[in-house]
Amino acid sequence: MKIMTLGFLLVLIGILVILAGIVSMAYQTWKTGGEGMEKPETGVRGGGVIMIGPIPIIFGTDVASLKLVMILAIVLMVIAAVLFFLPLRML
Repeated sequence: MKIMTLGFLLVLIGILVILAGIVSMAYQTWKTGGEGMEKPETGVRGGGVIMIGPIPIIFGTDVASLKLVMILAIVLMVIAAVLFFLPLRML
C-alpha cells in the first residue's frame, strides 16, 4: 500500500469518527429531550501534552487528568521512538 493511500485512509477514518461523535451527541440530546442542558457542570477538568519532537510538555488542572496525560505522553514517546528507528521504505 502506498504511503499516500495510507495517509488518505487515516484522514478519512478520522473524519468518519468525528462525524460519528457528532451524530451520537445529537441523538443523545434528542433522546433525553435536552434535559440537563439548563444546569451545566461548574467543575472543569482537563489536561494536555505538547510534543516537541520526542520530548513532552505536560499541563493539567488536577492530578487525575495529569496522570492520564502522562500515560498518553509515554505512549506517544514510545510510538515516536519506534517510528524513528524503523527503516522507512520509500515506495
